[in-house]
Amino acid sequence: MFEKILVPVDGSESSEKSVAQAISLAKVCKAKLYFLYVANINQIAINPNLTHAIMEAIKTAGNAVLERAANSVPPNVKYEQNMETGAPAAVILEYAEILNADLIIMGSRGLGVVKGVLLGSVSQYIIERAKCPVMVVK
Repeated sequence: MFEKILVPVDGSESSEKSVAQAISLAKVCKAKLYFLYVANINQIAINPNLTHAIMEAIKTAGNAVLERAANSVPPNVKYEQNMETGAPAAVILEYAEILNADLIIMGSRGLGVVKGVLLGSVSQYIIERAKCPVMVVK
């Protein structure tokens, strides 16, 4: 039924719930999970002197979110982790296509690394444009 499940994560409460739902489904379907963290740095005004510090903080935050997701996966479920930068909705859709994902499971509301960086609803954008089914977890 589902072999490849893409799970965008950002550390929000609904993202954490989507991870739990994805794990449950992966167990039943014997699917592989693909956790994706997207750092939206495109909308942050970056001071050239702070670029390295900001990028390191974003990388650290992303790794922490991915590790939290990975730590909840039982040994009998396969998974991969990936971190990208860019506009989250566009990156998620592109990654889903490259992966040829069978399903995307994501939270209904995200916080991102910096509150207020995400404007609009990423989940709504994904629902409207994804070429595979999308499950939105509240």
